[in-house]
Amino acid sequence: MANEISDTLVVPSAQAHTGQGLGTGNPADAFVVEPARTRTEKTPRRTRTNFEMLAWLFMRLSGVVLVFLILGHLLIMLVLDGGVSKIGFAFVAGRWASPFWQGWDLLMLWLAMLHGANGMRTVINDYAEKDSTRLWLKTIMGVATVFTVLLGTLVIFTFDPNI
Repeated sequence: MANEISDTLVVPSAQAHTGQGLGTGNPADAFVVEPARTRTEKTPRRTRTNFEMLAWLFMRLSGVVLVFLILGHLLIMLVLDGGVSKIGFAFVAGRWASPFWQGWDLLMLWLAMLHGANGMRTVINDYAEKDSTRLWLKTIMGVATVFTVLLGTLVIFTFDPNI
C-alpha cells in the first residue's frame, strides 16, 4: 500500500518544473515530483565527480568549527579581556605574539573565507542563468577570496609590533 501511494506521487511530466501543473486543472498538480534523472553513457564526464558532495560536507563541517572559533573569539575579545575598550594595537600585538592565537585567527580567516566563497558559488550557480555570467561572477569571487586569504595570512604572520 505504501509503495502504491509513493508511486502515485511521482509522475513523469515535462511541465512539473514550470509550476503549470499537468493541465488537469487541479492546483495540486503544480507540486508533482519528477523521477530522478539517471546517468547514461552520454552524461558528461565532468559531472561524475564528488565535488558537490565534498563542497556540501565542507559547508557543514566548517560551519560547526566556525561556530566554536567565532564564539571563542567573541568571548575572549568582548567578555574576558575587558571588552571593546581594551582592544587596540597593543592588544593585537600581544595576542599575535603567541603562535596559538596566530593559528586561531588564521584558521578562522581561512574557514570563514572558504565557507563564504563556497556559499556564494552555490548562489551564483543557482541564480546566474548564462554560462558566461556564471563564469565571470565565479572568477571575480575566486580572485577576491584568494586575495583576501593571502593578504590576511600575510598580515597575521608578518605583523610587527615594533612599528
